[in-house]
Amino acid sequence: MILPIVAFGDPVLRKKAVDIKEDHPDLDVLLENMFETMYGAHGIGLAAPQVGRSIRLFLVDATPFEDDEDLPEEERKMLSTFKKVFINAQILKEEGDEWAFNEGCLSIPDIREDVFRQETITIKYLDENFKEHTDTYSGIAARIIQHEYDHIEGILFTDKLSPLKKRLIKGKLNNISKGKVNIDYKMRFPNPKKKR
Repeated sequence: MILPIVAFGDPVLRKKAVDIKEDHPDLDVLLENMFETMYGAHGIGLAAPQVGRSIRLFLVDATPFEDDEDLPEEERKMLSTFKKVFINAQILKEEGDEWAFNEGCLSIPDIREDVFRQETITIKYLDENFKEHTDTYSGIAARIIQHEYDHIEGILFTDKLSPLKKRLIKGKLNNISKGKVNIDYKMRFPNPKKKR
């Protein structure tokens, strides 16, 4: 089932999410719905707060990057199978030079900006079977994880922009929270404009 994606301005996007236990109710259904929701919105990552649940859960599927000719072949190959669930994740280390990449977010449609993030991360997490992993990722994979991880920390990519950029997009962000945006997927708006 496709769930509505929560739009910018909703308080759930600003909460630090809580850990979940293995017996979390209907987790398999939630994961299935989140993947379906992400694909329906043409996304490559989705965090639980984006569907209104303040829990430490996000998923990624970077397979669309396998066709990106601008990426080195080795990275494209890795991304072609990069589909994962991250539960109760903790980034242990971020290292390497910061680099810019144009990011967008399903909760903030029609806004894309260059965001600087470090090249490599080490992250500890549980998979969908609650098996623990500690993995290191670099490049696009690290960036997708960092973006989704920020969601479970109550951080949005727009928080990482310069004060000038933030001022320039303020009107667009207000419009998004009111539902004044053109999208082809289901969304839930915190301040929908009133119909006359």
